[in-house]
Amino acid sequence: MTTPVQPGNFIEGIIMEDLKSGKHKRVVTRFPPEPNGYLHIGHAKSVCLNFGLAEKFNGTCHLRFDDTDPEKEEIEYVEAIKRDVKWLGFDWGENLYHAADYFEQLYEYAIELIENGKAYVDDLSAEEIREYRGTLTEPGQDSPYRNRSVEENLDLFRRMRAGEFPDGSRVLRAKIDMASPNMNMRDPVLYRIKRASHYRTGDEWCIYPMYDFTHPISDALEGITHSICTLEFEDHRPLYDWVLENVSVPCQPQQIEFARLNFSYTITSKRKLLQLVERGYVTGWDDPRVPTIAGVRRRGYTPEAIRDLCERVGVAKKNSLVDMAMLEHCVREDLNRRAPRAMGVLRPLRVVIENYPEGQVEELEAVNNPEDPSMGTRKVPFSRVIYIEQEDFMEDPPKRYRRLAPGREVRLRYGYVIKCEDVIKDGEGNIVELHCTYDPETLGGSTPDGRKVRGIIHWVSAAHAIQAEVRLYDRLFTLENPAEVEDFFEYVNPNSLEVLTECKVEPSLAAAAPGSFYQFERQGYFCVDIVDSKPGNLVFNRTVALRDTWAKIQRRQG
Repeated sequence: MTTPVQPGNFIEGIIMEDLKSGKHKRVVTRFPPEPNGYLHIGHAKSVCLNFGLAEKFNGTCHLRFDDTDPEKEEIEYVEAIKRDVKWLGFDWGENLYHAADYFEQLYEYAIELIENGKAYVDDLSAEEIREYRGTLTEPGQDSPYRNRSVEENLDLFRRMRAGEFPDGSRVLRAKIDMASPNMNMRDPVLYRIKRASHYRTGDEWCIYPMYDFTHPISDALEGITHSICTLEFEDHRPLYDWVLENVSVPCQPQQIEFARLNFSYTITSKRKLLQLVERGYVTGWDDPRVPTIAGVRRRGYTPEAIRDLCERVGVAKKNSLVDMAMLEHCVREDLNRRAPRAMGVLRPLRVVIENYPEGQVEELEAVNNPEDPSMGTRKVPFSRVIYIEQEDFMEDPPKRYRRLAPGREVRLRYGYVIKCEDVIKDGEGNIVELHCTYDPETLGGSTPDGRKVRGIIHWVSAAHAIQAEVRLYDRLFTLENPAEVEDFFEYVNPNSLEVLTECKVEPSLAAAAPGSFYQFERQGYFCVDIVDSKPGNLVFNRTVALRDTWAKIQRRQG
């Protein structure tokens, strides 16, 4: 096998050295989510990294569910995670694993630790264990049950499995060092009694192994060469190595940590995201405001954009906060090339073109995507009554206003120049309709007398418009880093969603399929909602606005 000459990041450098030295002949990585929630976009970096490394070095990447806590895990999460990984563009093939399938082997390894004097059954309560553990500045104290004999520990542990003791009454702990400066090494709990039905093993077990015991052994049983995880597991690495060194596993994988992907104005903790769902701040795990992969997929983000972001961010050893505008920039760049254009009026204002013949309809030619001529053109109907955006008319405009105003002209996108002649208001003084005239000699972008018309606005023919609901999304939080505060609910943005129910879109969108995306000209990129949109009831989510703040930031910095 030929490996790259230069590594793209420090992890690739480690792998290259391992291959060069002969430590490993083949690379095996894994993506090991706990099925206790939906994946978020921070997980996307780990997915792309683990599967990407396997692809780059002609190796294998496993998808393994570290399912050791039956009270929090559900088959719904398992299926959602599988769906998300595939959506991102990766396939585990035959390499799908579950830690639950190793429960018998894990139990035998726990017996091995007991037999070697490396583990003991402890009768302290959870609160007492915390008290005995000490603090960051004070060493812990030995449990009064720490020196039980091997025989007694074996007997008690087997009886724990047999269900003789109540939940929480006993645990199995590793016997390491209660004075260790690393709190994770102060006799960590390996097993607890928990009578809960497991989605995979049912009621077969009433004791369940802890993550820090299960994870390294699962890696070893699968022949993982490089166990790549985020920085919060760096302090757990000594325990990872201790477990592997003290049981007779077939190999000893290497744990390597990298910086996780954190975004501004959002949170990526599954526990906190679940609280947002349960308390009704969002409609579910796939709410387009939620930074889950399911949520951003429903909003219209593309897997190509997310993989592009992960590539741009790179692999680092220090955590940082990524500006959400950077992700939006990647989405815009991808959709700008691929999204067909359409016209949609979000807040309609009725316009009657008085000198246009009643009953006449013209088919005007519109470009589907100026970035890709191969996408061709489409026909857009034009008639006497149209809708324009309310914000594209101003009764008393400022000096440099280039849209429609009384006595002023503006060009309709792909159409004619119109002039506002009269403003119709209701009894409360609200503008409800404009009366305009059009210049029939201005189709095609020119004017017969050479006059300049600077403003161009979009529109939809009223007789042919399709009614649609449009959902506009803003940041979920008003605080840049809500993960740093205890009461993050206080900073939930009350204006994170605006629903517009009277929108008008061009008739070419009548059969728009759920999940398809478009650029509404002058408005942004929109996706047909994959949950609520049905034939005859179009629902669009605004994926991202046209304004690209990240590109501006980059230009200023450059």
